[in-house]
Amino acid sequence: MLNSSTVRNAAFGRGKLSKIGLQLYTVRRNLEKDFEATLRGIAALGIDEVEFAGYFGRQAEQIKKLLDELNLKAPAAHIASVVGREDLSEAIEAARIIGHKYLVFAYLRPEERESLDDYKKLIENLNRAGERCRAAGLQFAYHNHDFEFIKMDDQLPYDLILRETDAGLVKLELDLYWITKAGYDPLTYFEKYPGRFPLVHVKDMEDTPKKYFTEVGRGVIDFKKIFARAGKAGIEHYFIEQDETPADPLESVKVSLKYLREMKF
Repeated sequence: MLNSSTVRNAAFGRGKLSKIGLQLYTVRRNLEKDFEATLRGIAALGIDEVEFAGYFGRQAEQIKKLLDELNLKAPAAHIASVVGREDLSEAIEAARIIGHKYLVFAYLRPEERESLDDYKKLIENLNRAGERCRAAGLQFAYHNHDFEFIKMDDQLPYDLILRETDAGLVKLELDLYWITKAGYDPLTYFEKYPGRFPLVHVKDMEDTPKKYFTEVGRGVIDFKKIFARAGKAGIEHYFIEQDETPADPLESVKVSLKYLREMKF
């Protein structure tokens, strides 16, 4: 069944997103210069929710106060911590204060993914982190790049992660750019692992040999086809993200937001 809080009328071929978020990594340089003004600018665009990637020296209480003032929700945050690397206590406490529902492991360093055994160790740590989060009333999730789709010992690490993590403890935040760049189809994963993908990064890919980042709607990714399967995937939150932009990131966000607001699927 489609999640009615994020998608309207999709079952009739007229699906439309009812809330759109932004991964704040997109505007990280703006936040470094002026945290409050950047969040005010995001709210002024009509963004409904944000996903944090660091707090830029602000206390959780300060962030919560500003988000409430701007009527912004922050259902998720990227964290560098995972059991086996660092303790999760600080991230969990910040999530409690700010109101995050998801803590998302953001990035696996190169030295932590040199072999399939490294991924097996990761899986153990992800499950432990999921247990910690569940005990705190949160949901843990894993965010992919493209390196999880490079075969090792004739296995895809991403498949191993999905297969070996506890489905209740570890959800997936699917980055639609990275999986596409790696040559794999999100729909295949939605069918095989229904309900595992409550979060997606909505990031488009240029139709060039470089396959670089571009504004949503200006690239080659068929978001209509992907979003039409939101119910199968379990998608609840759609975060625009663009790692690098040609000019002011907020101008690129405007382009992506306009496309997504007008898109029907």
